[in-house]
Amino acid sequence: MTRFSVPDMSCGHCTAAIEKAIAAADPAAKVSCDLDARTVDVDSSLNEQALSDAIREAGYESTTLAAT
Repeated sequence: MTRFSVPDMSCGHCTAAIEKAIAAADPAAKVSCDLDARTVDVDSSLNEQALSDAIREAGYESTTLAAT
């Protein structure tokens, strides 16, 4: 699982855009967005860079907080 900080994520539209972008890159990915903490947890076979790129393609900058 990889956790990203996404400071500009502020509403349901933001989470939907991020979830859609990650699903396009990895349809089997499990994505959990926390608007209060502005974090995104992703369980995926993709590496951290590919996930970060997907979030960026959705229009959001992210920082990796933890990868397990």
